[in-house]
Amino acid sequence: QVQLVESGGGLVQAGDSLRLSCAASGRTFSSDPMGWFRQAPGKERGSVAAISSNGRSTYYADSVKGRFTISRDNAKNTVYLQMNSLKPEDTAVYYCATGVGPFLPTKDQLVRDWGQGTQVTVSS
Repeated sequence: QVQLVESGGGLVQAGDSLRLSCAASGRTFSSDPMGWFRQAPGKERGSVAAISSNGRSTYYADSVKGRFTISRDNAKNTVYLQMNSLKPEDTAVYYCATGVGPFLPTKDQLVRDWGQGTQVTVSS
């Protein structure tokens, strides 16, 4: 079983940037597709972005396309989410996740492991 630890969340103003990191341990990281999800208060958790094990394939939710970038460093067992031009509606708890088999984790059913989450709050 892999352990995922997110970091980098915080309180920022609209228009600012943040970079989230997710450090993985306990299993070979480089073979796992990875993803970021978020859950805002009163809303269901949803996929934000995902990346294949070799980094060549990515997925973004429409709401973050052009603003967020997912990347990974397999040598450091870490996946990142660069978030630019943040908006108040990006406020949520952000979760890191590993995928099942070769599939990009773009929905809960395709997730094998979850991190504990990190809070991102964007003020207007």
